[in-house]
Amino acid sequence: MRIGYFGAVVAGAVATLAPAQGSAADKVKIGFVTTLSGPASLNGQHMHDGFYLAVDELAGKIGGLPAEISKNDDQAKPDVAKQIAERLVKRDQVDVVTGVMYSNILLALYGTVVDSRTLMISSNAGPSQVAGKDCSPYFFSTSWQNDQPHAAAAISVQKAGIKNVALIASNYQAGQDAMAGFKSKFKGKVIDEIYVPLNQLDFSAEITKLASEKPDAIYAFVAAGGTLPFAKQYVEAGMMKQIPLYSAFMFNSTTLPAVGDLALGARSAAFWTVDLDNAANAKFVAAFRNKYDHDPSVYSAQAYDSVYLIDAAVREIKGHVEDREAFIKALATVRYDSVRGPYRYNNNHFPIENFYATEIIKAADGHPIEANKDVILNDDQDDYHKQCPLN
Repeated sequence: MRIGYFGAVVAGAVATLAPAQGSAADKVKIGFVTTLSGPASLNGQHMHDGFYLAVDELAGKIGGLPAEISKNDDQAKPDVAKQIAERLVKRDQVDVVTGVMYSNILLALYGTVVDSRTLMISSNAGPSQVAGKDCSPYFFSTSWQNDQPHAAAAISVQKAGIKNVALIASNYQAGQDAMAGFKSKFKGKVIDEIYVPLNQLDFSAEITKLASEKPDAIYAFVAAGGTLPFAKQYVEAGMMKQIPLYSAFMFNSTTLPAVGDLALGARSAAFWTVDLDNAANAKFVAAFRNKYDHDPSVYSAQAYDSVYLIDAAVREIKGHVEDREAFIKALATVRYDSVRGPYRYNNNHFPIENFYATEIIKAADGHPIEANKDVILNDDQDDYHKQCPLN
């Protein structure tokens, strides 16, 4: 349980902060944290690239103020993340901590950041505790709560007439949330539920077991360093032709360059795809491709949005970043051109947004992309917001 502003006192806590006085700040200080080394770093690099593309587009100014950005590699190690958080809030006294790829990393640094009344904007991780009983007025997300994309995928599986599935997930907070989300919407039979260590690299035994069980479909959420090895081993084993694979974040712009056409037909669910039809997304995808010579991923898109959210909020409060009450209100209500299209924040500061059925297809130029096929859920909100005491 977080201290001070949770439970009965949560609603009034922010109001105890002193209002801004005098002139605006002369800069905004941001601590950017992601995974940039080790086997889990591919997704973190995509997050990094989306974040810094937005910073470059704003010419290094956030909300019109010069941005002082500290880049930090958590190495996918919770103890390292906690040390980074303590340095950012105590020594550097940043205004915002953002980034954060993995849920075990977010949980390691979350208390340090929000207990210091420093704003935190997750560009990916959305563990259930943070959405529910341990929510904080100082926390926001530009992605989703962990359960949501998997619940949306379950609806897609259901619509496809699948009667029974086998599940496989990484055994950590996001994997547990993912399976909970899927099972909350899937009405058929789950014939097996396999959990593998985070960053496991060899899945031959699990794939053999799944093949022998002959489910109607397999649903997978293998995260971090295991994502690409599982994806490659699954398709190279010929499983795509035997058992339909549904997943979230398995086949996208981080893994498709290595897997290629073997991933064609894989299905998932997402709130964003490269071909999502809105002006902000078209601008983002074109700029990302031009700068990095490959497609952005969902991790790039979420980090890109986080910069523009902060930018819009700082402009709204006219640079008074020290006024935390005003800053929180601005983040919760300000509008900006998100790459996903318009969305709004729930009481727990997670987005209320659309989710789409996706499929790996060939783009016009022949390279595989994760494409938007249809809306699954309109204005979806996570179930945990009911446990959050924020109004």
